[in-house]
Amino acid sequence: MSNNKILSAICYFSIFFSPLLLPAIVFFVTDDYEVKSHAKKSLISHLAPIILLIVGFVLFWFSMVSFETRMTTFATGGFDFWAFAPLIFMALYGLLFLIVVIWNVYQGVKVLK
Repeated sequence: MSNNKILSAICYFSIFFSPLLLPAIVFFVTDDYEVKSHAKKSLISHLAPIILLIVGFVLFWFSMVSFETRMTTFATGGFDFWAFAPLIFMALYGLLFLIVVIWNVYQGVKVLK
């Protein structure tokens, strides 16, 4: 097994121990096109949950800002999306993170074969 395959697989498996740092270092340090391609793919897949997490913090902030209006909406019996937005976000984030982890493990094993 070549060192290039092992380095490419480690970029994918780094989702467990160093999600952004290792693929970025490998991308900028290596000269091999195949390893650089795998490092870029793994870096992009590691960035997806982080970007969604930032969106979630903004969503959570909007739900906290609208807290006073939610109390009047609940009192009148209406539905308020912002009250359930953090719960919906947590479910979507958990699902996306699980998909990203499974995809990275699959790609890492695929590179090693």
